[in-house]
Amino acid sequence: MTNADRTRTRSDWSAVRLHVVTGKGGTGKTTVAGALALALAAGGARHGERRVLLVEVEGRQGVAQLFDTPPAPYEERRVAVTPDGGEVWALAIDAEQALLEYLDMFYKLGPAARALRRFGAIDFATTVAPGIRDVLLTGKTCEAVRRRAAPDAGRGADHDRVFHYDAVVMDAPPTGRITRFLAVNSEVSGLARVGPIRNQADAVMRVLTSAQTAVHFVTLLEEMPVQETLDSIAELRDAGLPAGGVIVNQARPVVLPEDRLKKAAEPGGLDLAELADGLRPVGLADPDVVAALAQLGSEHARRVLLESGQRDLLAESGAPMYELPQLADGIDRVGLDTLAAELRRQGAA
Repeated sequence: MTNADRTRTRSDWSAVRLHVVTGKGGTGKTTVAGALALALAAGGARHGERRVLLVEVEGRQGVAQLFDTPPAPYEERRVAVTPDGGEVWALAIDAEQALLEYLDMFYKLGPAARALRRFGAIDFATTVAPGIRDVLLTGKTCEAVRRRAAPDAGRGADHDRVFHYDAVVMDAPPTGRITRFLAVNSEVSGLARVGPIRNQADAVMRVLTSAQTAVHFVTLLEEMPVQETLDSIAELRDAGLPAGGVIVNQARPVVLPEDRLKKAAEPGGLDLAELADGLRPVGLADPDVVAALAQLGSEHARRVLLESGQRDLLAESGAPMYELPQLADGIDRVGLDTLAAELRRQGAA
């Protein structure tokens, strides 16, 4: 039984402050990341106003499109407020800007770094050496996780805010490269024996390998994304990185018992005469209509059984599972709130 079958009274990830969301392309990764950010920001009536940062690292401005806001510059901007006062902020991390920030922070090269940018050196470093880019993206994200709140940042009398953000959600690269993306700092740490680069890499890995972090996998109940999810979970665990939950997106409700589904899936498994009798009161007993509906019913039954098998494979991973419904009206703020409420109900936030 998945978490979708019951309501949770607390989050499965209450100790987690960095939620990394990955998934095969086309599974709705960015949508789920946005919904998770909203879910984590909610609950302010009980816990004080919550503030969540949603980080984008792939340069697609997908978060801006999701929340129907202008393309985000390299700064943290509020993009949504929950009914109980929680806030979702967004940051589209630009690797060039992050490198300039890094050089100024650790080497005090602010003006010199800007001169390097004019000569194209910054663009060269972040484009030709993808590992450097990943170091900067993960480093900036972990800085937001560790950032302490200002002394007057607690906006409610009962909210003793320790960190600037209560949680950070990263809309991360796809499953095919998530492990290498997150583990890149361990490679840098091995190359740089001493100095600020080594210290920064170690600090990032301490966050990414700790109980503060969980990597969640978004999938559809289809063979390719499910297999890629299972492979990535195993790879992540082998690398010592914390696998989180599996979020099944666009799940179809199962309305018939398995024996009825199996019968309907068989060729000629549906009794056309019985089906016609059931449709006659609504004026749909025409033989051609009955035959077409029977074919659709058989196809649906086969699809549901296939999805059930994929669900069983995911369950074997041992990761907590959550299911989000397919929304008939598409994704807008109402749809995001619906998905966020489901994630909270099932204990994912």
